[in-house]
Amino acid sequence: MSERLKIGLVGAGVFAGYHANKLSAHPRVTFTGIADMDAKRATALGRVHGVSAMTLVKLLEVSDAIVIASAASAHGAIAIQALQAGCHCLIEKPLSTSSNYARDIVILTNKRRLTVQVGHQERLVLRAIGLDAVQEKPLKIEAVRNAPYSVRGTDTSVTMDLMSHDIDLCTAIMSGAATAIKGESACVRSKTADMAYAILRYGDMAARLSANRVADKSERWMKLTYPSGIVNIDFNTKTLTNSTVFALNENFGNDEIAKDSLGAATDIFVRAVLDRTPVLVSAEDGAIAVSTAQLIDSGEI
Repeated sequence: MSERLKIGLVGAGVFAGYHANKLSAHPRVTFTGIADMDAKRATALGRVHGVSAMTLVKLLEVSDAIVIASAASAHGAIAIQALQAGCHCLIEKPLSTSSNYARDIVILTNKRRLTVQVGHQERLVLRAIGLDAVQEKPLKIEAVRNAPYSVRGTDTSVTMDLMSHDIDLCTAIMSGAATAIKGESACVRSKTADMAYAILRYGDMAARLSANRVADKSERWMKLTYPSGIVNIDFNTKTLTNSTVFALNENFGNDEIAKDSLGAATDIFVRAVLDRTPVLVSAEDGAIAVSTAQLIDSGEI
């Protein structure tokens, strides 16, 4: 494969626009084009970056890889089509909104020996802080992720849209999926759940997560209780307090990977394909977030 990776973009909304900026700026990427159900929107975004709007089929033909930044409910089907066409995928979270699609993506990824990375960029915050290097497991995790109402993202539940960030952080911190899941969710303004609460158990350790997208104000924080003390992370202000014995980076907000997590994640994906280095979040871990969120929304245990 050439040293420049040919990447196409699926989606032309606000977040897809951020991805387009990163693809255009990356020195090892050739931006091949944009596919979106709204051809006018795709054409407009394409003009900004000097690329053409095209059908998904054509985009897959001219690309080595694609970034999927369409509506969350479409992620699974698009990813399957892309993998079947032999394209590597950077898939915005959630990996899909169906655990069946998520399972099929994992199977296809391994069968075709392709690279899939899921867009849970908060993993880079853990890396910037230094928590990814801590071997000790916490005794307790609490996390809140609230936001004022916006139509964006309401094609799927708040569990898939917001809480999935914290589910994935728990997967990273605890090195795997929860052993037991209990949760509930409720609709307020949308046809999909706007509020959710969950308890994830990892053996004797419990993580209590809540998410609300009809809140009065934005809150995004996580509290980790370790035997030696407590780490409080504020994802909005990019600050933390630390009373543990761990030498953590309290100025992580100034770290380049925390300041531009999307750009850092894009670079990790490009290097994973071209240089065979590890992805940020694997399809397997993305599938854990999907199946966990689906169980929470269904109320099953």
